[in-house]
Amino acid sequence: MKTQSSATTASPIAVAAPRELRGLGTAQAALGVVAFSLTFPSTAWGLESFGPWSLVAVRGVLAALVAGGCLLALRVRLPARRQLAGLAVVAAGVVLGFPMLTTLALQTSTTAHAAVVVGLLPLTTAVFSAVRTGTRPSRRFWLAAVAGAVAVLAFTVGQSGGALTAADGCLFGALLVCAAGYTEGGRLARVMPGWQVIGWALVLCLPLTVPAAALALSYEPVHLSIHGVAGLVWVAVGSTFFGLLVWYRGMAAIGIPRASQLQLAQPLLTLVWSALLLGEHFTVAAPLTAVAVLVCIAVTQRS
Repeated sequence: MKTQSSATTASPIAVAAPRELRGLGTAQAALGVVAFSLTFPSTAWGLESFGPWSLVAVRGVLAALVAGGCLLALRVRLPARRQLAGLAVVAAGVVLGFPMLTTLALQTSTTAHAAVVVGLLPLTTAVFSAVRTGTRPSRRFWLAAVAGAVAVLAFTVGQSGGALTAADGCLFGALLVCAAGYTEGGRLARVMPGWQVIGWALVLCLPLTVPAAALALSYEPVHLSIHGVAGLVWVAVGSTFFGLLVWYRGMAAIGIPRASQLQLAQPLLTLVWSALLLGEHFTVAAPLTAVAVLVCIAVTQRS
């Protein structure tokens, strides 16, 4: 009788656990979006003190030192050989490709214009995920995702005057490599902790980032300032390590397509940070776009 009573008492917890995990996963993915929304303003700050190549390389080295220290302290075993290819995609996409291309773009583009990348990233990630993992989201999901992406794209392009520049090539390239890295990282986070995914990807890049940092620092001038150092620290520790840590955990819990749609709010958050930290201005279209984006997010979450 005692055994039956215990089983009966425990069953509601067992049933509720998946919902609680999904709620936690959504919160983690949303926290990652907040961390990512500060990336462009922080990069603009970092460029006040460092050249573009120095900023990207030093960013990767600092993030790898933090991640490597955590891996050593916790005595994490080396990844399996079958996981190396996926980690290489993550490294190429989110550790090297996206930071390098967006930093180059931000030399001549405002952070508001660069937000077009993250505005299109949810849809691109969902497409990559469907191809890579074989998932097939519903038609309503796709319609809401496309509507949200179009709303954000129209807003960000409108803010920049609609002109296409050389920076746009970097931004669209960053969009593709980042979507591939997100998709592969989300897949790996189902078989290994999310922080280990980004941790090993950062460590794998050290043979490239260390000599690149030394070379870039020897050629590009450095003018240290509070803004420059703060921007470097955030993009290294906040965006690259912490942001991707909670982002991959969230994607593993709620799925790549659903998590990617939370990023529809990221351009608007970036615009807010840009106004507060950089003094950039935007029109009254911002709150209207925010409402449209929130509606799209609600639809995708229910699909």
